[in-house]
Amino acid sequence: MTQLPPEAQDEVAEWLLGELESERRWDTAFARFAGPLGLLADEALGEDRAGLTKPLVPAEL
Repeated sequence: MTQLPPEAQDEVAEWLLGELESERRWDTAFARFAGPLGLLADEALGEDRAGLTKPLVPAEL
């Protein structure tokens, strides 16, 4: 990185900061839905264990 010209270093730093901010926004969005999605997943797994589901065959859709 130090071998790059200062302008290129600034561009890389700006890109990296943007990526970090994007990651933070995704983390926040997923955290908001973690509880409800977890409950739905538990319900689906319970239904599968109880034999209330059937295999998905894409060719039959």
